[in-house]
Amino acid sequence: MKNSTLLNKVLLTFTDGFKEHREDLSAVMLTPEKHLWFGSDETSTIERLSYINANHFGEHKQFRVAEFIDLPAPEEEEIDIEGIEYSDSYLWIIGSHSWKRKKPKLDKSDIKNIQRLAKVASEPNRYILARIPLVNGELCKSSCPHPEDANMQLTAAKLRLTESTNILMEVLADDPHLGFFVTAKIPGKDNGFDIEGIAVHQNRIFLGLRGPVLRGWAVILEIEVELLQTGLLTLKPIVKTGQCYKKHFVFLNGLGIRDLHLAGEDLLILAGPTMDLDGPVQVYRLHVNPCLQDDVLHYPEYVQDIPFGNRDDHAEGITLFEDISGIPSLLVVYDSPANHRLVSDDSVIADVFKLG
Repeated sequence: MKNSTLLNKVLLTFTDGFKEHREDLSAVMLTPEKHLWFGSDETSTIERLSYINANHFGEHKQFRVAEFIDLPAPEEEEIDIEGIEYSDSYLWIIGSHSWKRKKPKLDKSDIKNIQRLAKVASEPNRYILARIPLVNGELCKSSCPHPEDANMQLTAAKLRLTESTNILMEVLADDPHLGFFVTAKIPGKDNGFDIEGIAVHQNRIFLGLRGPVLRGWAVILEIEVELLQTGLLTLKPIVKTGQCYKKHFVFLNGLGIRDLHLAGEDLLILAGPTMDLDGPVQVYRLHVNPCLQDDVLHYPEYVQDIPFGNRDDHAEGITLFEDISGIPSLLVVYDSPANHRLVSDDSVIADVFKLG
């Protein structure tokens, strides 16, 4: 195993209204304007921090997703954003698409907590896959001119929803590998269906699954979408296969996928436990251009380990940081950050590691 070289620590400063969610960061993306964009698994908002210096991002601005696309449920109900991506003047976000199980609480009796463990639920906002125009560092309303082609309109849109999920989950219900996990309503943290990463390469969208991990094999879904006249996105049949999705089986030493990030023609995979465990946490590299075969088992290149804590410091999001650090590197943000990462009442510390 290859230990990561810590290059730097970056202070992330949010406004007071978001301070409790600095411990829930689940996705991160650095865009060309030197903005860091974040998703939280406890909100229905997108957060933007601006570059102050190589050690500090601040000037927090919050964007309500409901201002750009219609949500199927009130925005008080979390989207559980687990992936964020920037491509061709669009910011893409994706919810977990997972069921959840209530967890025990310290102020409850054992009997009450055992009852809580029996309760599972699905929330409509978790089934959001959406793109929002991003121009000059600002998210646009429903549409705006493309910055490089005034005749082309950028349009905010989401994948078409069904009564309780969306059309992707509808087609996956019949899949021989994933269908059981979808129809059996297994919560994400019980090795159920759980999306935790998105990467966009040209017209292809890659979705990383934290679960299920099948006999040690993690799964990446590949889809293509197109815009309907209704303003919604639908799944587009993939050339050559005619199907509307591909499955790629990747061996990550039994780990699931916690984030994806495109680095040129390579897909960087942040891998971690699918269940409620601290680690191990590792980074892998998978070549995806010109295409990624869907009829083979993939063994991505192991890159390096990422440190983890004891019931804390769970790496949840990665983004390339070379534009800031000057050398190949990754910024890593953590869910449940250790206490030493929490600064004042509004800031949290992220790590920058040299990319092996």
